[in-house]
Amino acid sequence: MAQRIVSVHPGSLAARSGIRAGETLLSINRTPVLDLVDYQFLTARPSLEMLVQAEDGSQRTVHIHKLIEESLGITLESSMMSCPITCANHCIFCFIEQMPPGMRESLYVRDDDWRLSLIAGNFVTLTNLPSKEMDRIIERRASPLYISVHTTNGELRKKMLHHIHADRIMEHLQRFCDNNMSFHCQVVLCPGINDGPELERTLTDLATLIPHALTVALVPVGLTKFREHLHPLRPYTKEEARQVLDFAHEFQKKMLAQHGTRFVFPSDEFYQIAECPLPDPDSYENYPQFENGVGVLTRLRDEFETALRLDPDDSEAKPRRVVMATGVSVAPFMRELVAKHPIPGVEITVKPIVNYFFGETVTVSGLITGQDLVAQLQGIPADEILITSSMLREGEDVFLDDMTLTHAQETLGIPITPVPDDGADLLYALRGSEV
Repeated sequence: MAQRIVSVHPGSLAARSGIRAGETLLSINRTPVLDLVDYQFLTARPSLEMLVQAEDGSQRTVHIHKLIEESLGITLESSMMSCPITCANHCIFCFIEQMPPGMRESLYVRDDDWRLSLIAGNFVTLTNLPSKEMDRIIERRASPLYISVHTTNGELRKKMLHHIHADRIMEHLQRFCDNNMSFHCQVVLCPGINDGPELERTLTDLATLIPHALTVALVPVGLTKFREHLHPLRPYTKEEARQVLDFAHEFQKKMLAQHGTRFVFPSDEFYQIAECPLPDPDSYENYPQFENGVGVLTRLRDEFETALRLDPDDSEAKPRRVVMATGVSVAPFMRELVAKHPIPGVEITVKPIVNYFFGETVTVSGLITGQDLVAQLQGIPADEILITSSMLREGEDVFLDDMTLTHAQETLGIPITPVPDDGADLLYALRGSEV
C-alpha cells in the first residue's frame, strides 16, 4: 500500500533530498510501506533507498544517509485511527455489545489492532492475525504490546472470546519471548468463569514468560443494563472481590521474591468493590498499567498530598462552595481525601452520580453522561462543579450522550470545570487557582 505524503517539514532531510508534499512514498529499502508502523521501523536506519512517485506518475529513487534516530520530516496521509483492524471476537463480557442503540457511530467501533496496541497502549487479543501479519509483528519488533489474555486455558478462552483460534494465546506469547519481545497482559475477570483455579493457572502460566511478560492487570467485568440475549454475567460481590485481592497479594509476594517484581496488579475497582485500602505508591512499580485503571487513585492521592506539602497555602480563600461530581465507586475515596485535607475557605461536597443511563452497576466516573449529571445536580447549592475530564470525549467538551459541557452548564446555571486525573490539578481546582 503506497503512502501519500501530505507535508514535508521545511529544512528537513526529506526537503533537502527533494521530496515534496503531494508525492507518494512507494517503498523504503525495497520494502513496501504499509502503514505508520512500517514507516517508523524502516526509517530507523542510517541508509535509506526510497522509491517515490511524483504527482505526474513518474518514479525516482531518493538516497538518504542519516543518524538512526534522525527524523526525515515527512507526514503521511494514512492514519491507523481512521482504518483500524477490527475485532473478530464476540467476547462474553464485551462492553460495546452492552451499549444502548442510537449513540454516535464511533462508540460502536471494536478495534483489535496490534498497531494501536504498540502506539497507543490499546489491548488486543491476537485472534485476528493471519500468519503474515504475525510475521510482520516479529519483523518490526513491535514491543511492548498490550495483550488481552483473560485466560491461558485454550478451551475456556475460545468460549469466552467466541473465536476458534483464541486457544493459541500461549503459542503467540511464547513466540514473542523467543524473539526477545516484551508485553503487558490484561485479565478481565468474570465471577465463576476465569477466576479461582483458572486465575491461578493463568497467572502461573504467564509467570513462566517473565521477564518478557512484564505485568498482568486484573480488571473486574463491567456490566450495563443492556445485556438482553447476552451471556449471563453478574458483578463481583464484596467477598468475591476480597478473595481475588487476597490471592493476588499472595501471588505478588511470590513473584517479588522470585523475580523482583510484583507482576500482577489488581485494578482500583477491585479495591473499591472489596472496600479494602488501596496499596501505597511504591506497590505499583511506576504504574505500568495506569491507563488500565491500576493505581489511578493512589497516584492521585500521592500527587495531591505532594502538591499540598510543596505549596501549603494556608491563607483563607474567599468563601465558596464546590461540588465534586464523581462516580459512585470513587466517591468514598474522594470524601476521605478532602476530609483529611480541608481547603481553607472552601466548602466541598462530594456528590456521587448514579449511572441510570448505562445502569446502576456501572459506577466509574468516566461513564457518567451529561443527562445523569444534570438531572442529579439540579438545584444543588454550589459556586462551581468539578468533574473528571475523562467524562468528556477526548479533545472535546462533549459527554458520552452527546450533551455538550456548555449545555450542561447553562441548564444548571453553575460553571462546570473538567479536571485531569492529576492530584496537583485537583488541589488547585479546589482552591480555585491555576497550577
